[in-house]
Amino acid sequence: MPKISIKKIDSKDVIVVDVKASLDRLVLAYGRPHKRVGRSSPKMSKDEYERLILEKHRQSLPFDAEVCKGASLSDIDSEKVMSFLSVAKEERGLDIDAKSSVKDVLMRLNMLKGKKLTNASILLFGKKTRSFFTQSESKCIRFKGLDVTGEMIDLKPINGDIVSQLKDIEKFIYDHIFMRAWIESGKMERQEKWEYPPKAIREALANAMAHRDYRTTSKVQVRIFEDRIEFWNPAILPQGWTAETLKKKHESKPFNPLLAESFFWIKYAEEVGTGTNKIITWCREWGLPDPDFEYAGSSLVVTFRKGGLSDQALGQLELTERQMKAIQYVREHGGITRKEYVALVRISPRQAHLDLSVLVGKKALSVVGEGRAVKYVLPK
Repeated sequence: MPKISIKKIDSKDVIVVDVKASLDRLVLAYGRPHKRVGRSSPKMSKDEYERLILEKHRQSLPFDAEVCKGASLSDIDSEKVMSFLSVAKEERGLDIDAKSSVKDVLMRLNMLKGKKLTNASILLFGKKTRSFFTQSESKCIRFKGLDVTGEMIDLKPINGDIVSQLKDIEKFIYDHIFMRAWIESGKMERQEKWEYPPKAIREALANAMAHRDYRTTSKVQVRIFEDRIEFWNPAILPQGWTAETLKKKHESKPFNPLLAESFFWIKYAEEVGTGTNKIITWCREWGLPDPDFEYAGSSLVVTFRKGGLSDQALGQLELTERQMKAIQYVREHGGITRKEYVALVRISPRQAHLDLSVLVGKKALSVVGEGRAVKYVLPK
């Protein structure tokens, strides 16, 4: 209710109407939401209004901290809880007695509200998670070619608690990407390297599981193509953030704080807002292009690319066996010098220069540096 008073200003009586700001920031006018833009108040779009409602709800009580209706301690897998506790104590020094009861562990992890379980406890430790959250399922797809119109080589729905899902998705990924292997001079053991950095894969998966919006029916998806992996996460970024924010230094604002903290304890993810920055660093160290962060529909999509041309595109360039070895070497080591190429295929420096020039001309490789520092790398 407004407070109305009369004040004397410059010898004139002025009616002062004092209206306190509403505690509810989503106020409707004639049943419709509006927003203030300059001096006008246009109607707000349906999508924008729904986003603000979700943001408001998240600020008041995150989804993972809400009580899970109908759940009881009998729905919790005690072995999962104790396994989590063992790993968390070893990896991060979680200070909870290993002899604690399941109830006490959940209470110390803030996953109990009185005697009631939170959504986080079922998502992490539930015997039958999907009985409570059908939307918690993830989907993994391996496509042939470079886009979704290609044949689906493999399609697998992944269910269970989100820690088990993360492990199962990792297995699916490693079943469908290549392990590069080579022998280095002076080393007895064979050198091995996955196409994509395992640390970045786990961080991207942990982010998708911990920060997704579990109120939507959309699922986490992993799409594997010939030239890239895409991680699809039905997520809502903090107000004012964009996908570009994730590439810069930023604070930690987890959508599901309990899930994010739990993944931190078992060293599946970072908690201090550096996870996406580390993904970028790991991809660079692997000799890959920077990962892409973008919004597609209602999902945040993180994409790892191999860099350079796909195997399909390389097959159309009619490269020699020597030149393909150069491409393989660059994929594994991030670059190759003329001297390294000479040693790799045992040819003359002149022939090596010709071979590498052909690869540059066909845009299979790019040149960086000058003079003796020249190196051949994958084009971005």
